[in-house]
Amino acid sequence: MATLVFAINFSVWTLYAVMSVELKQVLELSSTQVGILLSAPIITGALLRLPAGILCERYSPKMILILQMLITVPPLVLLPSIDSFSGYVIVGLLIGISGVSFSIGIRYLTDWFDSKEQGTAMGVFGAGNAGAALSLIIVPYIRDVWNWNTIGPTYSAMVLITCFAFWLAAPSPPKFKQQNKQKPLAFFVKPLAHARVWRFGLYYYFVFGSFLALLLWLPQYYVNAYALPFNQAMALTLLFVISSSMARAAGGWFADRFGARNVNWGVFWICLVCLFFLSYPPTTMTIHGVDRDVELYIELNVWVFTVLLLLIGLAQGFGRASVYKIINDYYPEQMGSVGGMVAMLGALGGCTLPIIFGLAVDIAGVYSACFMILYGLLAVCMLLMHLAIKRERYKSRVLEAQQHNFLEQD
Repeated sequence: MATLVFAINFSVWTLYAVMSVELKQVLELSSTQVGILLSAPIITGALLRLPAGILCERYSPKMILILQMLITVPPLVLLPSIDSFSGYVIVGLLIGISGVSFSIGIRYLTDWFDSKEQGTAMGVFGAGNAGAALSLIIVPYIRDVWNWNTIGPTYSAMVLITCFAFWLAAPSPPKFKQQNKQKPLAFFVKPLAHARVWRFGLYYYFVFGSFLALLLWLPQYYVNAYALPFNQAMALTLLFVISSSMARAAGGWFADRFGARNVNWGVFWICLVCLFFLSYPPTTMTIHGVDRDVELYIELNVWVFTVLLLLIGLAQGFGRASVYKIINDYYPEQMGSVGGMVAMLGALGGCTLPIIFGLAVDIAGVYSACFMILYGLLAVCMLLMHLAIKRERYKSRVLEAQQHNFLEQD
């Protein structure tokens, strides 16, 4: 039930990914304005994830999740009456409350499983990211069969039905931790100052934030960079979303079996190689030979581009699961606060990266500039992970040496 609720909320949260293609033409938006429009729902969901996670340490996550869904309905009902860029941004900020469902759902889920199953359980729950695929399928259908103005009311009805079903069918947490109510707020807030938590947040900024940014950005990328029809652009984006979301469940299982950090390191290397090729813009090169000049034209066709993108999506699906497995390994009693913090930092990638993508395209004048940005971000993540591993190995050697000296003295 938690996975179903998360999927529906995620489809609402990413609704503008599909709507932006038509809104760019109707409202005559620049790439930067499209980035702002795509970011509007994401920033609200991102910033509210931390306070929502802390609330879940004090109150029932089930009831908070129900309340969150009810708050999401009114802005969806208002959507047909909007006719300006600023109006869509404001309504998008309100719709973005749907993005809080992740940190609430994670906290709801963790009480049900022991440490050996947490990675798999959270991975299955995280597969609710596939809810974005729902928008990619439903919105074009609604637009073609009915009309544009029925999108908001249809989604509001879908949220209400899901909310009612969750209220009826979902059980209350089996061991809702009463002791947590007795612990001071500092117990949950103190870990948020740890450098390790912020490092986990940066990892999640890449594996989730860039996934979210790409699913928002890809429909118009396919239309603009490869001149694909709207429905074909939706279909290829749908393939990316579904494969990446389903991989999250497998990633949780792998993190349980082989270690979350090992999974993360492999994920980063796969993404680094793929992003190197995706970053290369279409290039014409003239080689001055002995007798004549040789013209070379280098460009990724749409199918090679899509295959590389799918590899990144699959890797990121594994990475999203492994990051939360790491969090549960270090902070099992503070999944609401620490999980909410990392979820907030990751989701901020979904609202900042589309704007950065738009600025990069407007400034550099090449569509592949967005992948150059991701390549640089990933390089920073890998450097920090390498330094963290090196520091932990050094501390481990020092501790072993101290123990050895103590035994000799004894």
